[in-house]
Amino acid sequence: MNESRQINSLSGADFFFKGFELIRRKGVRRFVFIPLAINILLFSIAFYYLLNQIDHLMVWIESTIPNWLSWISYLLWPLAILSVFIIFSFIFTTVANWLAAPFNGLLSEKMEFLLLSDRSRNTSSNNTQAISADDIGMTDIIKDIPRTLSREWQKLAYYLPRAVGFFILLIMLPIIGQIFWFLFVAWMMAIQYKDYPFDNHKVSFVEMKQVLKRNQKVSYSFGVTVAIFSMIPIINLIVMPVAICGATALWVEKYRDHVIAPKIKP
Repeated sequence: MNESRQINSLSGADFFFKGFELIRRKGVRRFVFIPLAINILLFSIAFYYLLNQIDHLMVWIESTIPNWLSWISYLLWPLAILSVFIIFSFIFTTVANWLAAPFNGLLSEKMEFLLLSDRSRNTSSNNTQAISADDIGMTDIIKDIPRTLSREWQKLAYYLPRAVGFFILLIMLPIIGQIFWFLFVAWMMAIQYKDYPFDNHKVSFVEMKQVLKRNQKVSYSFGVTVAIFSMIPIINLIVMPVAICGATALWVEKYRDHVIAPKIKP
């Protein structure tokens, strides 16, 4: 009972940090390798491109400022750099998730199996209702590609029109727009990584969003933490597998019983 209360008191950020521990578990490391390799490659390219573009961005910004407001460029520098980091980190995280989607789903499935096995031992219950990912081969991964990419399309269709609106706000009202853009990115990070365990259980994208909206505090706490760590060089290379493991732990402890149990009752 005490352990259950402690779990319920954990924030979304706590589950993200738990992901750093979970990716080191025996039996899951090989499932971490491919998402990690994809992330390292794309973020290396993104960081190199980013460094080359910041100067050009500032020259363009300064050219649009009247001479009598030239002093404001000193304030815009940190805002511009932060905005670029936020935008690029999210764009390349999205691309990385597209490429690694089937493997991310497999990592989430394996992690869920391990977590449910732990819970089964602690509660003396055999009702894990999970499939060991050890039995899944490359053929199963290939079969899942259409479904996982279809799910990524749904996320993209949800993201794009909102991103355009928030980006326009970011340009028109830099400070206020930056706050709203960051909150939007945090929400999308929560959707992106929490969706893997939902999708593994064939829970629709619409239903998944409804579940997350019932407790937005947890989702924003998780998403904000992921967004911040995605902007930190070196650490952002392992954010993807860490976030997947943390989101899967969050699914097991806070969502699974409420979403799956009603559907399996006779």
